[in-house]
Amino acid sequence: MPNDYFQFQQFRVQQGNSAMKVCTDACIFGAWMAKQLQDCTGNLLDIGTGTGLLSLLVAQKNQLQITAIELDEAAALEAAGNFQQSPWQKRLEVIQADVRDYSVDVSFDYIISNPPFYDNDLPSGNEQRDIALHSKELKLEALISSINRLLQPTGKWAVLLPEHRRTFAIQLAQQSGWNIEKQLLVSQRAAVSPFRCCLLFSKRDNLVVETEILYIRELEEYSAGMRALLSDYYLAFAS
Repeated sequence: MPNDYFQFQQFRVQQGNSAMKVCTDACIFGAWMAKQLQDCTGNLLDIGTGTGLLSLLVAQKNQLQITAIELDEAAALEAAGNFQQSPWQKRLEVIQADVRDYSVDVSFDYIISNPPFYDNDLPSGNEQRDIALHSKELKLEALISSINRLLQPTGKWAVLLPEHRRTFAIQLAQQSGWNIEKQLLVSQRAAVSPFRCCLLFSKRDNLVVETEILYIRELEEYSAGMRALLSDYYLAFAS
């Protein structure tokens, strides 16, 4: 049974009331995006924040004003508590709402999302977890539609997806004028195919796509790349 909290070097994520717990691939995505946005200013929207994990990982590395939106009431309350207990509480806010109905007067500079993964997989029977994990409530098409509405044309957005949905996501984004700028492919080990991808989009033209591959483990240990990416976050990687 997962713990009710996950302790990082600079913050703690309470997760007892959220369907989606802290997981390795979400930590990788959050740390990777924090690296892309390091020293950036402006505002960022985290769509489907859950516990607030991605927002907290990103907030540690920059001065962005971060709005996190979450459909599930229990998860939104938990994220708000995690933000309140963090060192960056003044730059973090949670809104409990459906992003498809959400509107703001000023567009965002950046958007990140760890959306529901599974379109056709068998639901678990736990409604809260199914909404969080399966695209029952938020299809990828609806996510991109919301991004088109909420993100500045000069902005950037990023998403964490299963590797098998990467080509579809890129093609779908291109239909709205978004081009893949960077991608991180995540694999358990060097001999194993990637199972997750982190994709960063913008409307810049003639891009040479930057592709990285991250192996989580080398033999039975965490890889050097994994340690470097999460060295400022995981307690086990603290120097």
